[in-house]
Amino acid sequence: MAAKRDYYEVLGISRDADAGTIKKAYRKLAKKYHPDTNPGDKTAEQNFKEVTEAYNVLSDPEKKKLYDQFGHAAFDGTGAGTGGYEDFKDFGGAGSGGYREYHFTGSEGDMGDIFGDIFGNMFRGGAGGGFGGSGFQGSRFYSGQRGGGSARGADLSAEVTVSFEEAAFGCEKLLHIRKEDGSVQTLQVHIPAGIDDGQSIRLRGKGMPGVGGGSSGDLMLKVRVQEKAGFTRKGMDVYSSVSVPFTTAVFGGETVIPTLSGNVVCRIREGTQSGTKIRLKGKGIVSMKDPSVYGDQYVTVQIQVPRDLGPEARQKLREFEAACRADGRKSWSAA
Repeated sequence: MAAKRDYYEVLGISRDADAGTIKKAYRKLAKKYHPDTNPGDKTAEQNFKEVTEAYNVLSDPEKKKLYDQFGHAAFDGTGAGTGGYEDFKDFGGAGSGGYREYHFTGSEGDMGDIFGDIFGNMFRGGAGGGFGGSGFQGSRFYSGQRGGGSARGADLSAEVTVSFEEAAFGCEKLLHIRKEDGSVQTLQVHIPAGIDDGQSIRLRGKGMPGVGGGSSGDLMLKVRVQEKAGFTRKGMDVYSSVSVPFTTAVFGGETVIPTLSGNVVCRIREGTQSGTKIRLKGKGIVSMKDPSVYGDQYVTVQIQVPRDLGPEARQKLREFEAACRADGRKSWSAA
């Protein structure tokens, strides 16, 4: 078996290269040699695995330190101080039996950037589709096939934007997915009632296709919910406000309150103060787990203060204020 090349030589960088230089070199080579951009090219496939192996070591400070000290022996089980990295010893080696699967946290966006460069933006919003994707991120990818084995396709992730009402009541969305060959696939996706901002829907089998008979990956669709003027959502509960004339607050009466399911008439008690909260039971968001359970709507009462009063109205208010004082009250507003 041929000896492995020096990792710095593989990436074409010097041994004192910093993290940015290592990343830049890998991005360039990964894009050049990726199997999906070089279908059927075994040399490119091997080169891709080689540069990926080099990057996995040199981009990790601890692994890089071991490599600089012991070379390849740090990971093939023949050198001292392997420090628990023996799992690298058969990286891409004989007998691996299929695609090697690598996982990335995506905390620095490295892999998303790299594969965004390779594939471009796969997900596009179409007319009427309501799809707000900005590209995809692969949570897994495969470095290449060995031994004719099969491999599951990579999972992908994207976003879809829905209105406040669509999230509350559920809806159907048409998503337009642009594939690598330029074709566009249209998917109809059910957005379940009660879904909240940031939650995801798993579309099984809608990710990258498998290889050698392997199953397709999944598409993780993150839902973004738009805001609605006058309404705020917290879990299954909805919050809003209503303005009532000060006379209604003083004497009591009725007011109309908008809810997600339509307007309701609500009784305002005599002497209601500004800031009072009214609970409308069952007027919130439905539970995704139990469609018979709903949250509540909490309405904050705001008292309207009259402006530009005429002389007669002002006089009547003065008389009312005086009457309140005569009754031992501080002001009419406390009546």
